[in-house]
Amino acid sequence: MHDALFDLPCVTIDGANRTLADYPAKVLLIVNTASQCGFTPQYKGLEQLWRSYRERGLVVLGFPCNQFGAQEPDAEPEIAAFCERRFGVSFPLFAKVEVNGSDAHPLFVELKKRAPGLLGSKAIKWNFTKFLVADQGRTVLRFSSRTAPEALAAEIEKYL
Repeated sequence: MHDALFDLPCVTIDGANRTLADYPAKVLLIVNTASQCGFTPQYKGLEQLWRSYRERGLVVLGFPCNQFGAQEPDAEPEIAAFCERRFGVSFPLFAKVEVNGSDAHPLFVELKKRAPGLLGSKAIKWNFTKFLVADQGRTVLRFSSRTAPEALAAEIEKYL
């Protein structure tokens, strides 16, 4: 059965229209990112996960977001250049999105519904909240900004 989560329209950082279905993966790690955040060094760990597990079916997807402390003020070309230059990011990045509020991207609306935060809260608290999507969308797990990407390796392994 095909999950509707995989049909939600997304725009890549270079302007191409995509859906999650365009990424043949057993596991997706979807992260709201920012370039000027205390958690920004997590780009390095996300890239390491991508390089370590992509051949086995992991795809890391980064969605820049400026909703938390205005920590992603730049336009997409600058964001892409920064990520590549500073952290060697080669995993797919997307156009800036909002993850909370009335203009939240439908992907994040659905992820928050499927994997609420602490005490059932829906709102994303900060940059670098991570959603692990496995089993063709039947499993969605949420991890806080404080969870280092490398701490997700065992969870990723379970679904590959």
